[in-house]
Amino acid sequence: MRTSKISKETSKLLNATSLSPTSRRSTRSSLSRFAHGNTSPKAEHSPKPLQDTTDIEDVVPSSRKRKREPNQRTPIKKSPPKTVTVKTEVEDSVTFSPSKERKVRKPARQIKNEDTGEVEIHPPNDWAEVYAAVMEMRTSGNAQNAAVDTMGCERLAEEKVSPKVKRYHTLTALMLSSQTKDTTNAIAMGRLQKELPAYQEGAPVGLNLENILAVDPKLLNELIWVVGFHNNKTKYIKATAEILRDQWDGDIPDSIEGLMSLPGVGPKMAYLCLSTAWGRTEGIGVDVHVHRITNLWGWHKTKGPEETRIALQAWLPKELWHEINWLLVGFGQTVCLPVGRKCGDCDLGLKGLCKSAERSKVTVGRKTREEKTKKDEEGNVLEKSEVVKVEERINDIPVNASADAEVYVEGVSELPIEEGLTKEEEKVALDNIANAPGQLEKSSKRQSRR
Repeated sequence: MRTSKISKETSKLLNATSLSPTSRRSTRSSLSRFAHGNTSPKAEHSPKPLQDTTDIEDVVPSSRKRKREPNQRTPIKKSPPKTVTVKTEVEDSVTFSPSKERKVRKPARQIKNEDTGEVEIHPPNDWAEVYAAVMEMRTSGNAQNAAVDTMGCERLAEEKVSPKVKRYHTLTALMLSSQTKDTTNAIAMGRLQKELPAYQEGAPVGLNLENILAVDPKLLNELIWVVGFHNNKTKYIKATAEILRDQWDGDIPDSIEGLMSLPGVGPKMAYLCLSTAWGRTEGIGVDVHVHRITNLWGWHKTKGPEETRIALQAWLPKELWHEINWLLVGFGQTVCLPVGRKCGDCDLGLKGLCKSAERSKVTVGRKTREEKTKKDEEGNVLEKSEVVKVEERINDIPVNASADAEVYVEGVSELPIEEGLTKEEEKVALDNIANAPGQLEKSSKRQSRR
């Protein structure tokens, strides 16, 4: 209960003038005797002592300060409550992989088996993918129709002769093929099969052991002069014929050791001849194409064909030993040429499978070759089309040229055709020009107008 300053002073005055030495409580009833106009004698001369009616709140001074009434403040607009999202971190192992996996090529290598302690030869890690890509190019791609497909040594033997003579044809073709192209070798074999004279009257003309034994070395040299080292090969063929007659009953040897004992026959010829003529594959026939291409791929680092053969036979499945020669020889004749490799047309270069591919050619090949493939839900190829951009250069006609001006196109030759001829006469004239002996002389009309 709060009291004013006047009430406090009045309470002090009453306590001082009180009749009783004891303190009395100041109440409204005790203060009523001081009221104005109060003349009640009972109040002044009451014989009964007054009760102590002093209020304790009035006696004990208040130590609390007077509180001021707070000023009225303008209400503050309350913003809507914010939603606080508490993120909980969950520990988990996350593996970050690059956008494009980098292929690491590993050549054929020797690894020691910890269990057995033996040294094992592991093949190159990408050899199967490379082999499959080359096989696709050789069968249905731009590496098909190579010279080896029609003029290889195993295809030059005549079909109408006996198996014994056919085997001799295969051996002779292999002996002529050393340091010689397949197209040139096919010409020499064709001349021997058609022009080699018979050893006696009434005997068949052509290539067989008896005719080779009877032919004069000079005539034999003339028949095979188109092949490389024809002088040495003439000697080898004559000496081999005598060995076959004396030691092998007129047939070719049926073992690697017997074939390599013949003059001019090396490991490549022996393994190819044994596989083709006798149907037994005991090794890989490695020529310059197989040696060069496998080293370009990084399968191994070898110095010669024989070292390459040993390296390949250490890990290549045996069922591929006969096929790999045909595969890589044709690939080297069409795409991976010894000089001027066509890396822009090679699937290995475009897919990044060849470590020796020329990057500039691959970049151009990717720009000019667009491949569109349609696949079904299971991933099988439904339709595959390839678009190749070809640019043709044609010289422009000058602005003020006459109406009879002609356009010269590179690569297109002009033929002199007489005017006023009928179609039949024109065809006869063209045939005469094509079959004319010698070389055609250049005409002034063929000069390009630039």
